[in-house]
Amino acid sequence: MLPTENRLRRREDFATAVRRGRRAGRPLLVVHLHSGATNPHAPGESASQARAGFVVSKAVGGAVVRNQVRRRLRHLVRERLSELPPGSLVVVRALPGAGDADHAQLARDLDAALQRLLGGGAR
Repeated sequence: MLPTENRLRRREDFATAVRRGRRAGRPLLVVHLHSGATNPHAPGESASQARAGFVVSKAVGGAVVRNQVRRRLRHLVRERLSELPPGSLVVVRALPGAGDADHAQLARDLDAALQRLLGGGAR
């Protein structure tokens, strides 16, 4: 489970990450990263902690499969929050193949996408 201060909850924050951030697509997921964003809901803070949100549509599978994918992604992102710049917004969108993927495959795709977004990988 992600701590409360690391969760994206507002629609505006999801929209900011998706519309203004950079995107890296992999076969199982798409990661949107808007780095260096300040928290507009906490005046006086220059850079809050990195926050993450997840989008898992019905195309991934039924409710049980969607929740399983969301739990796996939450666990993976929680382990990688320290690598993200302070104040960044991350949205992880699961693609239809994510429902059939195991934990290791999701981890590989997430790591590759984050590496590309953080400047470590080539296009």
